[in-house]
Amino acid sequence: MNFSTTLLLILAFIAANLPFLFGRIFFIVKPKTGSKSFAWRLLELVVLFFVVGGIGLLLEGKLGTIHKQNWEFYAVNASLFVVFAYPGFVYRYLWRRRGA
Repeated sequence: MNFSTTLLLILAFIAANLPFLFGRIFFIVKPKTGSKSFAWRLLELVVLFFVVGGIGLLLEGKLGTIHKQNWEFYAVNASLFVVFAYPGFVYRYLWRRRGA
């Protein structure tokens, strides 16, 4: 694995967890209800998936020719992104906090 691949995997892991770690919508707008709903977190996850995919496309273009991918490639990448988001999901929804 070269440096670009490692960097992209680390970036994907961080980006997948960001929606669950921050309470503001797209890290800017404070929700009117006081807490961000799961639907907003899911939308942020999808947007960040495409952002990381775009960065991956740019890195692939820098390294050589961009290869055409079929739907299987995108299905596996989306699944991997959801797996990367699991620690943030556990922290937000499943982790028992003291005094709660």
